[in-house]
Amino acid sequence: MTFLLAALRSLAFYVLFYGGSVFLVSASVIAIIARKAWLRPVVAKWGGWHLWCVEHVLGIEVVIDGEIPDMPVLIAVKHESFFEAIDTPRLFTHPAVFAKQELFSIPGWGYSALTYGLIPVARDKGAKTLREMLAVAKQRVAEGRPLVIFPEGTRVAQGTRPGLQAGFAGLYKLLRLPVVPIAVDSGRAYHHVVKRPGRITYKVGETIPAGLPRDEVEARVHDAINALNG
Repeated sequence: MTFLLAALRSLAFYVLFYGGSVFLVSASVIAIIARKAWLRPVVAKWGGWHLWCVEHVLGIEVVIDGEIPDMPVLIAVKHESFFEAIDTPRLFTHPAVFAKQELFSIPGWGYSALTYGLIPVARDKGAKTLREMLAVAKQRVAEGRPLVIFPEGTRVAQGTRPGLQAGFAGLYKLLRLPVVPIAVDSGRAYHHVVKRPGRITYKVGETIPAGLPRDEVEARVHDAINALNG
């Protein structure tokens, strides 16, 4: 009976959230055409709509342990499910997120994401593409925006501790920004077709200064983003 209830809740979540997303993505495109200043609140509304569906439809409580940064820093987030990726425009103030190049081919969403200021990550595309990505990232920093990266590169199973992707250390070195690591344990409740009620916790780690050796910064970030894997 518990599984059946979770399945019904998940079905309602998919209908409500993704149905609402179609409307909000369409609204974002219209906002860009009409007045670009309207895009940011539309995107924030999308993140807020997702949180409402998570809490009120799925029965998942979202808890933040620590202070979310509101400044141009490099924010390294654990990645266990789509939850934290969708939640970024609500959780942070006007974030510039490093996102896989393939996502920008999604009709409507990709156009809005580029206009909003997300940063496409084109892997294995050569030095020129990497320089262009770095230039965009520096521009976002100059605008006073936080940069958000998922340093493991892709979603990982809950409780696992894979190493960080090599590109993280390179960005850290070239951007010369402090890093705020954030652990999140979304996989247990959210990373299933049938999602489960429970709790998702963000744990904000200690800020790591710029300029550390590669081995040290990788070790500190790795430990901090896995703080909820005990």
